[in-house]
Amino acid sequence: MTEIFTIANLVDLALLVVLQAVLGFDNLLYISLESQRAPKEHQARVRFWGIIIAVALRIILLFLLLNMIKAFQNEILSIQWAGIVSATFNLHAIIVLFGGIFILYTAMKEILHMMTLEEMNGEERKAKPVWFVVMWIVTMNVVFSFDSILSAMAITKVFAIMATAILIGGLLMVVLADTVSEFLQKNRMYEVLGLFILFLVGVMLISEGGHLSHMKLFGNDVVQMSKTTFYFVLFILVISDIVQSRYQRKLTAMKAASAKKQNR
Repeated sequence: MTEIFTIANLVDLALLVVLQAVLGFDNLLYISLESQRAPKEHQARVRFWGIIIAVALRIILLFLLLNMIKAFQNEILSIQWAGIVSATFNLHAIIVLFGGIFILYTAMKEILHMMTLEEMNGEERKAKPVWFVVMWIVTMNVVFSFDSILSAMAITKVFAIMATAILIGGLLMVVLADTVSEFLQKNRMYEVLGLFILFLVGVMLISEGGHLSHMKLFGNDVVQMSKTTFYFVLFILVISDIVQSRYQRKLTAMKAASAKKQNR
């Protein structure tokens, strides 16, 4: 036991906790947005149990990846359509591709829903059952888990250290989930930003799945979006949203001042 708590392992643990926090941002955003599909009075409970079950499954997935890494890398399916598409899929690639497509679909559906402005017309969306929302939160958490677990395995192979980092990351998500969700509900403009970030996450996962499957489209390799590119685009999105919101407030103030002068 004392061999686990060495200086080197504690440093690895600190790095893994930071890694979980950084890579867990998009996961937390998804949980916050997805939980809003449940009845309002059950949303906090959905977030809590979704995260708890997902963390338990993440530790199980960690154990499986450590002991069955080859099973996730073995070829399952191959597609060869000359000049159009070619790919060789393994279980890892299929899971990541499925997750990316579903997140892209979810983000687009929510963006289109916002454009219809149903709530502003007095129409409420029909809430989904609690079990259904929890199931999707847990399922997509498993998809997000691959990046964090494989990155963690590059730092250390000690199961106890990685499991501890996952538990700490899960605890941070439980603490922050309600705050993030409440912020998005009170600031609907930032919810739109969150959905476009989620859209970007979907694109990133699809590119990663395409890269893992060595996919070629019309003779061109599908290249994985790097984390650096992702965070750079994310930074641009946030800055653009801040500039736009301030400009909108300035225009509103100018119109109000102009209307006030005309009334005089």
